[in-house]
Amino acid sequence: MRKFLSSFFLKLARTFGEKEAQQLSIQEQTETSKEIIEASEASKEIKLKEPKVKKPKPPRLPELSPQERAARDITEMMEVPFLALSKNRKEPIIYEKHDGKNMIKVKVSRHTGHFLASIYDWDIVLYVAGKMQEILNKGSDIPPRTMIIPRHELLKALRKHDGKKEELDLRAALSRLQRTGIDTTIRNEDGRYDAGFGFLDSWGYTKRKDIREIHITLSQWLYDGICVKGALLMVDSEYFSITSALKRFLYRTARKHTGGHGDIWEFSVEKLYEKSGSESEFRFFKRDLKEIVKQNDIPGYFLRWIDKGAKASVSFKNLKKLPLLVEVDEQFREENLLQES
Repeated sequence: MRKFLSSFFLKLARTFGEKEAQQLSIQEQTETSKEIIEASEASKEIKLKEPKVKKPKPPRLPELSPQERAARDITEMMEVPFLALSKNRKEPIIYEKHDGKNMIKVKVSRHTGHFLASIYDWDIVLYVAGKMQEILNKGSDIPPRTMIIPRHELLKALRKHDGKKEELDLRAALSRLQRTGIDTTIRNEDGRYDAGFGFLDSWGYTKRKDIREIHITLSQWLYDGICVKGALLMVDSEYFSITSALKRFLYRTARKHTGGHGDIWEFSVEKLYEKSGSESEFRFFKRDLKEIVKQNDIPGYFLRWIDKGAKASVSFKNLKKLPLLVEVDEQFREENLLQES
């Protein structure tokens, strides 16, 4: 009996041992399978992740020589809205104002299929006027009405790269300058409109060896305005880096009215709105103008917002007298900040 029981328990122990071994084996296989699946999924994720590629930085624009910095603006064109602030404006600009002596009228319209010439397109005229000023400064000759300019030099001076897109943009700008029609009483004391004219009479490309040149013929009206003694003002080369059309307008306004260092000129917001020729509603213009005054990054000038009850104005202070740089008047800046707070 004792042998029988001993044999029975031994057999029973073996049976349970085999079952436990089988369970352990199954458990190990399951865990191993899970590890394999997880490793497989991880490897898939690693493969799916795209390697980080550093975006190439755009090439730096070359430094400008003093001659290339010598852009000029035309004073009588800085006083009234000859140019659109929008790049795709279709509606004409109509401006009428009595200056105490004569009625100043300006009407700017477009040809079918084209937008009005914008304040960005005007960069080309600034450069051409600068080249003409160089000839006038020599005093030995008068500049021709047709200027021949290497394309790469023009793009460099306008702070643009010499690429396909820039060339297409340049062609479009030249076309708008040619096809924008101007009627104005400026230079006419009888108050009648001049016959219609454009900013440019013509333009075209030629190729000389490996250099592409642009022939730009100014309209007689624009050419006459440039050649008048004292009609041009130097433009800061940083102007061409201003991307906001409203900031460009404000720079030109400040440049026209604040001559030397420390000069301050003040305009009501309504007056600036009128002079800008903006298509925006007045309330949006005022909002954008106030934001620009807060930013205060227009080269060479400090802007100050002045509240006058229901009305407001903006003052412009000249911070430098070319070619000398001067420090910012901290007291003036502090007054502006206190007023904003």
